[in-house]
Amino acid sequence: MIADGRIHPGRIEEVVEKAKKEIENKIKEEGEKAAFDLGIHDMHPELLKLVGKLKYRTSFGQNGLQHTKEVAQLMGFMASQLGLDTKIAIRAGLLHDIGKVVSQEMEEGTHAIVGGTLARKYGEPEDVAKAVESHHEEVEMTTVYGVLVCAADAISAARPGARAETLETYVKRLESLEKISNSFKGVEKSFAMQAGREIRIVVDPEKINDDESIVMARDIRKRIEEEMEYPGQIKVIVVRETRAIEYAK
Repeated sequence: MIADGRIHPGRIEEVVEKAKKEIENKIKEEGEKAAFDLGIHDMHPELLKLVGKLKYRTSFGQNGLQHTKEVAQLMGFMASQLGLDTKIAIRAGLLHDIGKVVSQEMEEGTHAIVGGTLARKYGEPEDVAKAVESHHEEVEMTTVYGVLVCAADAISAARPGARAETLETYVKRLESLEKISNSFKGVEKSFAMQAGREIRIVVDPEKINDDESIVMARDIRKRIEEEMEYPGQIKVIVVRETRAIEYAK
């Protein structure tokens, strides 16, 4: 140490670099172990790194890597019962959340869409990429594997004890979402869904036209971002329905 008690800058850089390498090795090991445990032996190393990084992410207190492995296992079980390709199903489950670790660095879209892009980039089958990008229904589900990822994701997140969020916090978020939505003129009802990750707003079709629905969705999204604190993202859906009803007598 320098006489006045300061540490040499070179030593600080050395320690930081060593710590970074240790974390990188740990990430690599975690991704490889997850794939090995699931019987996957031919996945691109870059994808395995992204899987490993999920160990250091949480959602409502649920560890990202543990959640990912649960989803992959559930995918395998369901695919087996339905007579589908279990290898495709397990791969889709393992990769379904990789977009979460890079989505802030990329501008292509949400974590599901980014995940699908990465799966394609690193040589995964198209069924896997489609399942990953569509598991939050931001992209149309064109394969049964996308439906299975959506179901397995929900099961893993909703099982008792999976997430540490308190009931009070959970209810407050749902109430806040519905309160913001209901404050807009022309809204008939609003429903907070998917543990507060989605809000569906039903509007009066005589008061709100199609163009106004688009503007309303954008305005509600802005209000949510300004007034609420929440992990991840919240999907805003404005529903405008016109019904023609006649009675045959």
